Amino acid sequence: MINNIYYQDLGLVNTSDMFRQAMDEGFAVPAYNFNNMEQLQGIVTGCVASKSPVILQVSGSARQYAHSAMLPHLAAGAVAMAEALGHPIPMALHLDHGSSFDLCRACIESGFSSVMIDGSHLSFQENMALTREVVNFAHDFDVSVEAELGVLAGIEDEVVAERSHYTRPEEVEEFVGKTGVDSLAISIGTSHGAYKFKVKPGEEPPPLRFDILEEVEKRVPGFPIVLHGASSVMPQYVAMINQYGGKMDDAVGIPEDQLRRATQSAVCKINIDSDGRLAMTAAIRKVLAENPGEFDPRKYLGPAREALVEMVQYKNEKVLGSANRA
Repeated sequence: MINNIYYQDLGLVNTSDMFRQAMDEGFAVPAYNFNNMEQLQGIVTGCVASKSPVILQVSGSARQYAHSAMLPHLAAGAVAMAEALGHPIPMALHLDHGSSFDLCRACIESGFSSVMIDGSHLSFQENMALTREVVNFAHDFDVSVEAELGVLAGIEDEVVAERSHYTRPEEVEEFVGKTGVDSLAISIGTSHGAYKFKVKPGEEPPPLRFDILEEVEKRVPGFPIVLHGASSVMPQYVAMINQYGGKMDDAVGIPEDQLRRATQSAVCKINIDSDGRLAMTAAIRKVLAENPGEFDPRKYLGPAREALVEMVQYKNEKVLGSANRA
């Protein structure tokens, strides 16, 4: 690229080899969202400690928050940090829920190695056309493209939907064939945010629609599938937040056993955002509640970062199966 940043110069990789390995070995690559340096440090430290590949995800609004000019340097710093910690790992920098061709292009030109174009709110034909436009541009630079069929309910960052619409397996084959997309996010019952389901005390969340996933696998065998909205909303962090002044009584997520089952299928990328936010918020609330006079950000962001490291290691080792794959 002339006057632009190429992801390989930052030490990043695209997702093609990651997904191939994940499908061959039966695990899912973790895709963790971040907004600031401490989150990025926690994710990288946790993935290096568990020897896991990682997809570093940035939404459009997170890109604005961190500043687009800063992100390539943060990504390069993440690669250097992994090397300094003694175990370099494959890292991709991914745009999560890209809203337009122009945003995807800007990310590609600033060093992203993977982008998602989310046309799930459009008609099927319009979604295909938009996805194909992004794919044609991205593939010229060896950048991976993710798209979405179906709509996930919930609110997380700028993603808002009141109701979910399950992916229709009969549309997947045509969509993949006509767009050339590299991976596909499908809707099988996951949901964005920390309040994924309305359940009564003692009730279990509704199970994921593995029948839809299995039908998709039959129609596009060997094709990489992605799960969004897959935080399990870990109860210990919700309890800690509530203990130290928060109010998240109805927060509930995806059961971990269902996520583990998904990793044994064509699902080779699982997105986790809310769990990281909960872990850090719980640690920050605890520090400030126990030390109300504290005003040094390092004294509460440091413990928050450590909580995120622990969560990432746990997810990689116990839920996603990505530990010791890098």
